[in-house]
Amino acid sequence: MYSDKVMDHFSNPRNVGEIENADGVGEVGNASCGDIMKIFLKVEDNVIKDVKFKTFGCGAAIATSSMVTEMAIGKTIEEALELTNAAVAEALDGLPAQKLHCSNLAADALHEAIRNYKEKQA
Repeated sequence: MYSDKVMDHFSNPRNVGEIENADGVGEVGNASCGDIMKIFLKVEDNVIKDVKFKTFGCGAAIATSSMVTEMAIGKTIEEALELTNAAVAEALDGLPAQKLHCSNLAADALHEAIRNYKEKQA
């Protein structure tokens, strides 16, 4: 049902936790499945230097949260905004159709954290 990459990111999630005094925080949820994701950013010179996440949800939700943090680290804010829901699922070698909504949350949470960062900078 799940790819080896999904199972790896679920069993060994990367970047779990919180960043104290984060430069940006984004939280999204899906009421229909109960998944909730929160992403924390540390940004230096417009580059994402650190990303952490806390997720309450299924294995796919945890895996997509882990993967999106890996994809965002080292990217500029503009590059990170280009990360799509489809790119997260593709990086995990796909998700079952009934779990695709979970990958949507990961990219959305990252985008919310960036939006929050930009608001703080304004």
